[in-house]
Amino acid sequence: MKTEHEEQREFVQWMRQTHPQHRIYAIPNGGHRGASQGARLKAEGVTPGVPDLHVPALRLWIEMKRTVGGTVSREQRDWHDYLRGIGDRVIVARGKEEAIRAITDLL
Repeated sequence: MKTEHEEQREFVQWMRQTHPQHRIYAIPNGGHRGASQGARLKAEGVTPGVPDLHVPALRLWIEMKRTVGGTVSREQRDWHDYLRGIGDRVIVARGKEEAIRAITDLL
């Protein structure tokens, strides 16, 4: 079974190859960091719960999860509600294939 990292990496690669007119970038909120690096990133504005990926032209945020397991945290739900409230789209995708289907349906 692929990790969330692998699913996200493969989806970003597909997105950039299939829809190069839509820029996509990652928000580096996850991962394990030392205390000093975590404090530095927090001071720079890194915020828990922000979705993993953003496609600005589509006002689309994508939260990637593993195909099995992986839950949306309270902080993530709060961000999703906020983003939808300002008119942006939010997709929670369980794996690359679900993310591809969501983008295909959207476009």
